[in-house]
Amino acid sequence: MSGKVVKVSGPLVVATGLSDANMSDVVRVGPQRLIGEILTMKGDAASIQVYEETSGLGPGAVVETTGAPMSVELGPGMIEGIYDGIQRPLEKIVEKVGANITRGVEVSAVDHEKKWEFTATVKPGAEVIGGDVIGTVPETPVVLHKIMVPPNLKGTIKSIKSGSYNVTETIATLTTNDGKDVPLTMSQKWPVRVGRPYQKKYPPVKPLCSGQRIIDTMFPIAKGGTAAVPGPFGSGKTVVQHQLAKWSDVDIVVYIGCGERGNEMTDVLREFPELKDPRTGESLMKRTVLIANTSDMPVAAREASVYTGITIAEYFRDMGYDVAVIADSTSRWAEALREMSGRLEEMPGEEGYPAYLASRLAQFYERAGSVECLGSDERRGSLTAVGAVSPPGGDLSEPVSQATMRIVKVFWALDASLAYKRHFPAINWLNSYSLYLDTLKPWFDENFGESFMQDRSRAMSILQQEANLNEIVQLVGKDALSPADQLTLEVARMVREDFLQQNAFTDIDGYSSYDRQGKLLAMILRYEGLCRDAISKGANVMQLFDIPAREKIGRAKSVPAEEYVAVYEQIAGEMEQEIASVAAQGGENG
Repeated sequence: MSGKVVKVSGPLVVATGLSDANMSDVVRVGPQRLIGEILTMKGDAASIQVYEETSGLGPGAVVETTGAPMSVELGPGMIEGIYDGIQRPLEKIVEKVGANITRGVEVSAVDHEKKWEFTATVKPGAEVIGGDVIGTVPETPVVLHKIMVPPNLKGTIKSIKSGSYNVTETIATLTTNDGKDVPLTMSQKWPVRVGRPYQKKYPPVKPLCSGQRIIDTMFPIAKGGTAAVPGPFGSGKTVVQHQLAKWSDVDIVVYIGCGERGNEMTDVLREFPELKDPRTGESLMKRTVLIANTSDMPVAAREASVYTGITIAEYFRDMGYDVAVIADSTSRWAEALREMSGRLEEMPGEEGYPAYLASRLAQFYERAGSVECLGSDERRGSLTAVGAVSPPGGDLSEPVSQATMRIVKVFWALDASLAYKRHFPAINWLNSYSLYLDTLKPWFDENFGESFMQDRSRAMSILQQEANLNEIVQLVGKDALSPADQLTLEVARMVREDFLQQNAFTDIDGYSSYDRQGKLLAMILRYEGLCRDAISKGANVMQLFDIPAREKIGRAKSVPAEEYVAVYEQIAGEMEQEIASVAAQGGENG
């Protein structure tokens, strides 16, 4: 069915003669067959957002509807891929038309020619339901791609055979309950704006280990949780998200660059293949899917890129994997919504954003979770969503930040003043929070003992006391404080500089395991406890600050991972002797 263009306004095209089309249908516009999606229908007139540049398009151009909603193709070959916002593989487009992408280019999302080694895991005659795994494909050395029955099918496997197939060839035949034979291939299609189904959602109870001390110890996120990283320009949002993508203990990472600068995606493409995953020893790209819709690419496709990314992530979650979706940044995505809303002449909400901004953000974050997957084998998978927020001027009272804060359970507030002091990650420990602390406490207690969370609470208390004492210091000076308060300030400085501060660009300090984090914080707090005892016996507080072990604690985070246990124990032993010596001198002087 076809219609005619009557109006072109940037990425918005209005066409008439489409009375049989439906909302969300994908259409092809004009002689170049530009990809678009129907946003609204009024009579036979449809408002279409076009995912490509519309210059040169005019009234009278033909619009053809495909009769299907905006969908992604899911199957082997997605890992290590880099797609644009509507799942067109950029590398394949470069091979076909060169580095400057021409409009209307049609390339299949998954390579239809490449052969994959399929191993059947069920036999003919097996009863299957939607979500059941019928075979596997070793997609990369670290990802075993599970071929599943589409969610809406169930019946009996009539025939299935292991072998070498491409994604369009029939690998099995399913006889449905009403006697129809349905051919099954290794690929599925799924509409991006519809969440993939699951059996049951569970409360997230396991933490996501990112190797970043301020995140893992102070403000942890659970697998299946939601988090936001808000911060002004230059405060390190992208580096925090890169660190999460690099080191998180998940099976698959889907990194969505929606509206950020192109050179940031270039950094990812250059770094990830060279970096080794600490869990598998393989390149990080072997478990990563990249969606690139940077600030210079079509604005409408930026809006679709978030849904494309999270649908791909849900597909891998359905296999029983732990998946992380990292969106950089949801503010640019919201700006794309605002632009399209303005062109549709909708009533603007706060700061010009559409009135439905909060519900759209919620639709994205609500697709995260720890779930029991479809199928009869009770697989568990998780999808963790982390979105960056780029508020103009760092103003967290603007609509995107406020709507995000109401939805997510972890808030890592980046602070420009910390970034200017070169304290990275520049996460402000007084403004950030995690609502998963209570649900994660049993896991930490079981795996690292109750002392881990107790030390975390003690460290947060010391940082809070430092903030209160700093107000007094500005009035009367540091020397006027009592020895106990001077010790509080010194220990808070140790927590900040020796524990929370971390260098993303060194191999040793870029990633820190839970055990190492716990031992380092325990050592700092042990120093505090011994010093308090020594002060009560009359020790000179300045001498306690000058002991050689104090400097060694400061350098403890630079100790190679394989040596830290022995070195930390050695420092702790030296520290006890040196503080006891200073305390003995204080007792004699007293």
